[in-house]
Amino acid sequence: MPFADEMASPLAVVEHRDEWAREFEELAGRLWVALGGAALAIDHVGSTSVPGLAAKDCIDVQVRVERLDERVSALMAEIGFRERPEPWNRIEVSGGVECRKVVFAPPVGARRCNVHVREDGGANARYALLFRDYLRADEVAREAWGAFKQRLAVSVPDLFDYGQIKASVMPVLMGSAERWAAATGWVGGRHD
Repeated sequence: MPFADEMASPLAVVEHRDEWAREFEELAGRLWVALGGAALAIDHVGSTSVPGLAAKDCIDVQVRVERLDERVSALMAEIGFRERPEPWNRIEVSGGVECRKVVFAPPVGARRCNVHVREDGGANARYALLFRDYLRADEVAREAWGAFKQRLAVSVPDLFDYGQIKASVMPVLMGSAERWAAATGWVGGRHD
């Protein structure tokens, strides 16, 4: 669940905004400096990373590290990022594989974002990149996913319920993404 300061604005899925790419770059720059050599790659992931896709106005960032340890948490805390406490922000299942991660909320008053720290080469890191690259490549899937999220946000304004319902539909989308990856020879996990 969001921290109290993140609850000020209601759930809304908005049309894509070109400034999201610039805002990601600014955030990634801050993270590169703060994390030093701990970060192997910093990726713009999630819906805001897909031009033309409707999204919540919250930048999703993936930081890939060699291994998850307390060092990254300490470095993130030094610049005001807060570890999200929920269990699903520690473990996720991607492609049937249980993977560790740590998710951080921004400092109080900063631009809304989620920073997902995952191990480089992990199934969950690949999943985030596949989601992004598939929706960038497939206009029909992109438009359908955006329309679904917009309708869902209107019907289910509670952020937790919205997330649970969206998560239950993700396997359908990602099944198509896996077929696309196989057909195109897409290989995830390259540093961009």
